[in-house]
Amino acid sequence: MLKRMFQLYDYSIVVAVFLLSLFGLIMVYSSSMVVAVSRFEVDADFFFAKQRMSLILATVAFFVTMVLPYRLYFRLFKLIAFGSIILLGLVYVIGKTAGNAQSWISLGLYNLQPGEFVKISVIIYLAAIYSKKQTYINDFGTAVLPPLVFILIIFAQVFFQPDLGTAVLIAMIAVVITFSSGMNIMNIGKLLLLGGGALAAIIPLAINAGALSDEQLSRFGAAYNPFSDPLGDGHQLINSYIAIGSGGVTGVGLGNSNQKYGFLPESHTDFIMAVISEELGILGVGFVILLLSFIVIKGFLLARKCHDPFGSLLAIGIASMIGIQACVNLGALTGLLPITGVPLPFVSYGGSSLLALMASVGILVNISMFVNYQKDKLKNQGIAA
Repeated sequence: MLKRMFQLYDYSIVVAVFLLSLFGLIMVYSSSMVVAVSRFEVDADFFFAKQRMSLILATVAFFVTMVLPYRLYFRLFKLIAFGSIILLGLVYVIGKTAGNAQSWISLGLYNLQPGEFVKISVIIYLAAIYSKKQTYINDFGTAVLPPLVFILIIFAQVFFQPDLGTAVLIAMIAVVITFSSGMNIMNIGKLLLLGGGALAAIIPLAINAGALSDEQLSRFGAAYNPFSDPLGDGHQLINSYIAIGSGGVTGVGLGNSNQKYGFLPESHTDFIMAVISEELGILGVGFVILLLSFIVIKGFLLARKCHDPFGSLLAIGIASMIGIQACVNLGALTGLLPITGVPLPFVSYGGSSLLALMASVGILVNISMFVNYQKDKLKNQGIAA
């Protein structure tokens, strides 16, 4: 039985995610060497060593969630939802401030960013609650409003850290899952109006309370007119353009980036794709986008094939999380979107992000096993899947 179970996994997803993560590890080393020595005065392989340890932990998490039946999360979704609220609350009590945001909890050798794991909690909660309420999904009072209250609590907790990037991701993931839940267009419209109204109220409050710094607000203007302040707010985006434009088709060679020599801030985190573009050109960028697209498309295809509403919504949530995060990151480094500090999935430096993403893809692979098992079962019974 165990042998049969392992035969049913979709190993193409496993190969794609590990190729991407190992490629990311190489690029973290290439993009962080100069930053480590010149800015942080540590060994050149400092960030590489930390990312390598994170990848080992993430690999363990991946295989644990790959083996655990995904239906387990359905039974635990209330506990997971409550735990995420508590975890975000702890950030305000014992959280560590970095980059003008109190978003981390220090665990000694490891800094945990709860917001990365809360994204998975939100996916599990919404997938569970909407799958439970399928028989009365269009009852606005009992099926639609309760999830909205939970999302608003989570959104506000993350937003006021302030971590605008993660808060926006959570909201967008929630929108995708809600659109896929089966509720009618009228209720979706009501939700969008309520969500938009809440956002319109929260943002002015955040600005007046100083929850959003002048630096964060300035990023919106810098995204669309960086050359108005090339030495200030537009500096990062302009140097991202230079890095992208220097790469051409094949790049200047692995390790040979000029922009990582102090010109491009955060070259190993949210702007790592600019370094990839410079060093490996369109071929390197295409490699990353191809693998990310493959994982996202596989997730949506699994959602379509899964006959269990919970599993289907879970796959949609995970696929949309990876896809949206990638789009927000790429949009920021090309000037299509404001810079929000969102990392590129599986590639950027960041232990919490890598751990959460690998665990979520492990869940996706487990869903693939269930889908293939159901397909084989129907085939054996002579029923077309």
